[in-house]
Parts: sequence; structure tokens; C-alpha cells
Amino acid sequence: MSPEAAYRRRLLVFLSVASFFEGYDFLALSQLLPTLRDHFELSKVAGGALVTVVNVGTMIAYWLVRRADTWGRKRALAVTIAGYTVASLASGLAPNIWTFAIAQLLGRIFLIAEWAISLVIAAEELPAAERGHAMGIIQACSSLGAIVCAGLVPVLLRLPTGWRTVYFVGAVPLLLVAFARRGMQETKRFQSRAGAQRASFFSILRGPHAGRVALVATVWALSYVCTQTAVTFWKDFALHERNLTESEAGLSISVAAVGALPLVFLAGKMLDLWGRRLGAVIIFVATSLGTSAAYLAAGKVSLTAALTVAIFGTTAILTVLNAYNAELFPTELRADAFAWANNLLGRVGYVLAPVAVGWLAEQSSWSVAVSATAVFPMIALGIILARFPETRGKELEETAVT
Repeated sequence: MSPEAAYRRRLLVFLSVASFFEGYDFLALSQLLPTLRDHFELSKVAGGALVTVVNVGTMIAYWLVRRADTWGRKRALAVTIAGYTVASLASGLAPNIWTFAIAQLLGRIFLIAEWAISLVIAAEELPAAERGHAMGIIQACSSLGAIVCAGLVPVLLRLPTGWRTVYFVGAVPLLLVAFARRGMQETKRFQSRAGAQRASFFSILRGPHAGRVALVATVWALSYVCTQTAVTFWKDFALHERNLTESEAGLSISVAAVGALPLVFLAGKMLDLWGRRLGAVIIFVATSLGTSAAYLAAGKVSLTAALTVAIFGTTAILTVLNAYNAELFPTELRADAFAWANNLLGRVGYVLAPVAVGWLAEQSSWSVAVSATAVFPMIALGIILARFPETRGKELEETAVT
């Protein structure tokens, strides 16, 4: 194996480990939401509002993601990992709901920036023929983090520090900072454009890529309405509308997450073999069907099977959109485009959906409120098929041409 190939393999491992904690933290809030509601005496609406406040951090992450076009990918990634570590510790030490919400808001800022920058690095450093597969692996490791979280939460909740222990464990990324600084190189594509003039805040919206930013942002927003609520509220739904016990619900989530993982790992490979567009059809349809069934089925087996499909779809959707978001923009605007399309505009759906679904659930039920979101991925798929090009196997310099 050549030194360059060996470095790319190490890089993929590192980026995957960084992504692991994004999945861990995401499911931590989902798993702990019923416990947090009891501990802090929150209603369903207040629980949804908590998720919404935390998710605002995914929009504020815009600033950090955009800095990767100025600071460089390596430095920006190291900052995000250190920031998440501090925020995770602060979440575990929070004395009240306001402190907890602020700590989680900050944690989500750093985590989402870390995730976005990791994907930009993967797109720039890995060969075109393997790009989708590599980005799929990174996203799948986020699912692995969720699986580990699902398995740990029931155990950690029994410890004297209870739910707080989940966030103490999440502080492990501190160990990665030294490795990030020592073993990682700046991407060659960024180095080649390092002397280029930095874009102003609104320049991407005035240039030839403005239309693409709007399209990608719209697809992100529509997709997030479903993906952000399908798993987040499932445990609450299972406990209160299907009368599962805490252990039964936890087992279903763990089984579903483990069952979905091989499919998630294969999603990126599917995009490289069959193309982005056909892959999107399979993944988006699975998301809609899985989400609907996960909230409409009755028995434990049916619910778990549907949840498996839902977890696969809601995770694999991100692989499709990550690939497009990285491939449709030039190097000097790549992080900026990701920040605008995903963090600033696309996250509107991510932020507003939990509180809207929480309100609708108060008026009806979780099953009605969440299953209704399944229509949004289908609208997003229609936009992809109508307006997005096929980018499989093409170099970034070619796919970025408008």
C-alpha cells in the first residue's frame, strides 16, 4: 500500500470516529427525552421546545463551518472537537433545564460543524470512484454512535449520576484533539486555493451557484422535517401510546439500530455503484414508508421492523445529501455552500419540526403527528429527480460546474 493510500485510510478512520459522537449525542437526547421531561417536569410541548432550542445550534454552526474556508479544514475540525468536549461535560453538570439547554445548544453547534467539516474533508481527499462509499462510512459511524448510545443509556441511567453520566461519557472526544493536530494534514484542494480571495458573507447567493444553494437547501429542509422527528419522538410514542416498558422500548431501539447499520454502511457503496439518483429513490422511499409504519404499527415486532427501516432511511438520506452538497460546489465555496444550504437554510426544517410535531401531538397523538411528516421526503425526492444531476464517479472540478 502506498503512503498516500495508507494516509487516506487513517484519515477515513479518524473522520469516522469524529462522526461517531455526532450520532451518540443525537440519540442521547432522543433516549433521554422522557427522563428529562420527568426530571425537569416538562410537558410534551416543552419537550419539543427543548429539542428545538438545542437544534438552533445546528444553524449557528454555520459560522464554524464557514470558517473552514478561512482557517483551513484541519484547524476548524480540531476546534469543533474541543468545543464539543467542554459542552458535553457542561450538559452533565447542568443544575436546571435552562443551563442544560444552553450547554446542549453549544454542544450541537460544535458537533454539527465537526460533522460537516469531516464530510468536506472526505470529499476533497478521497478518490472520486470511492467518494460516496467513504461518505457513507462516515455517516454510518454516526449510526454506530447512536447504537452505542442506545445500548449504554439503560445501563447508565441506573448509575448514581443517572442521565448525567451519558454526557460525561460523551466527553471522550477530548482524546482525539491531539491526534487531529498531530496526524492529520490539510487537504490538498484547500492548500491549492489557500491564497484565493475569501468570499464575503452573501457572495455565494449573488453568484452562479445561488440557484444550487436554494435547491440543495430546500431538499435539506424538507428531509429534516421527517428525519429529525422520526427517531427523536419514537421512544416517547412507544412508552405512552403502545405501552411498551422502558426496557422493551430500549431493546427495540437497539435492535433496530443494529439491524439498520449494515444497510447504512452499504448506502454509500450503492451510490457509487448505482448512482446518486437511483440511490436517492430507494433511500427516500424507505424513509417515508419506514417512518409511517414505525408510528402506525401495533405489535412490538412490527414496530421494531418498521423502526429499522426508518433508522436506515433517515441516516442514509444524509449520505445522499452530503454527497450532493459537497459535489455541486467549487473548493473555495465548498464549506460556505455546506454552511448556507445545510446549517443556515436547510436546518429551518430541522429546528421547527420538533416543536411543531410536539404541538400537533398534544392535539392528537405522536402516531398522527410524526407519521404525517413522511410526505416531506417524497417532495424532496421529486426535486432531486427534477433538478439534480448525476455526479457518480466524477471529479469535484467537473461536478461543480453550473
